[in-house]
Amino acid sequence: MTSVVIKPSFWLTEGIRVERVNNLNLFKFTEELGLRMQELLDKKKADLLTPEETAELEAIDELDTIFSYINAINASQS
Repeated sequence: MTSVVIKPSFWLTEGIRVERVNNLNLFKFTEELGLRMQELLDKKKADLLTPEETAELEAIDELDTIFSYINAINASQS
């Protein structure tokens, strides 16, 4: 069986936006990527994810963790 790997950097050009909030530039998902994440989470709850979708969800989750960390650092330095 071949392992499927999707890197978070896959979404650099289409899945990421920077939003100005209270003098902070925060990294966020585009609406499309947010909707895709929700779709994958719903499929996961229903136990319907394919191996490719599992890899995709894991990559999106990793990106979410990275954004949370960067946004927290930005907030603490302002």
